[in-house]
Amino acid sequence: LRSLMASSVLAIDGAMGTMIQAYNLTEEDFRGIRYVDHGHDLKGNNDILSVTRPDIIEEIHRKYLAAGANFLETNTFSGTKIAQADYLLDTDEDVYAINFESAKIAKKACVDVEAATGIPRFVCGAIGPTNRTLSVSPSVENPAFRNCTFSEIADAYELQVGALVDGGADILLVETVFDTLNAKAALFAIDSYFDNHPEIPRKPIFVSGTIVDMSGRTLSGQTTEAFWVSISHAKPFAVGLNCALGAKDMKPYIERLGRCSDAYVISYPNAGLPNAMGGYDQRPDDMAEEVAPFGDEGLVNIIGGCCGTTPAHIAAIVERFKGVKPYVPKALPPML
Repeated sequence: LRSLMASSVLAIDGAMGTMIQAYNLTEEDFRGIRYVDHGHDLKGNNDILSVTRPDIIEEIHRKYLAAGANFLETNTFSGTKIAQADYLLDTDEDVYAINFESAKIAKKACVDVEAATGIPRFVCGAIGPTNRTLSVSPSVENPAFRNCTFSEIADAYELQVGALVDGGADILLVETVFDTLNAKAALFAIDSYFDNHPEIPRKPIFVSGTIVDMSGRTLSGQTTEAFWVSISHAKPFAVGLNCALGAKDMKPYIERLGRCSDAYVISYPNAGLPNAMGGYDQRPDDMAEEVAPFGDEGLVNIIGGCCGTTPAHIAAIVERFKGVKPYVPKALPPML
């Protein structure tokens, strides 16, 4: 992986949710056979489609691989007991199935396409932020209140990590970090899992934060540099930013992240900013040109797309980044 990172800018896939929406799926699709009698609506729970409609998830993965993606994210952004509680699917069995099957589907697609093309492909086990926050109170009346504990979130993540590894994930991607304390719980869970399973080789870790607005801070108030300091103990293989902003607005923060970290750099911005209806209008060629400076200025090792992006966006970005030299991580001076 290091030799690949040093030779060219690699591509990560685009949005899973955007692609799923195009299928116009019904409640019956989300339920499948396994959940036909489930006591809660499941439409909108995209992660469960890895169990009930794996054909669709695999088809989406293969479209991104055909577009030139080197990395596939598993369909597990909400694959924790905490997030799945919204759908009454927070049992260990259900959560394990979501993550295991998601990794298995992505791995199969990667193995098949790598065999056919000779180009290495990797599965990133996607570990999302959950719908809880450890750093911010959900109650404006009580700033000290929290609706979950660090241990609860870490335990939920450890179950997810185990299932992703069992399913074939090559990399663990802690992504869309808006609350760094949640990310620290995920990193703690990863460490705990491998400590408890010494027979399993450790996986590279990617960490990707999200800047919520032009202040350049996460939702929990950290600057890009503070975000790096908070997660650097985990020695992530790659660190970066995704979601929230379009490429043009994200660029200065990617530059800052490269200056303060010693990891490879990953970026997968949205297809511009959302319109009044919450959709994304940036066309593939326009996005490719907007992210071009990330490559021309040597800022990244991995580039891709988040909300609103499709295989057409990834294909345009891959074409634009051909022959571009990747970012070279720099050793940090000792600070103590």
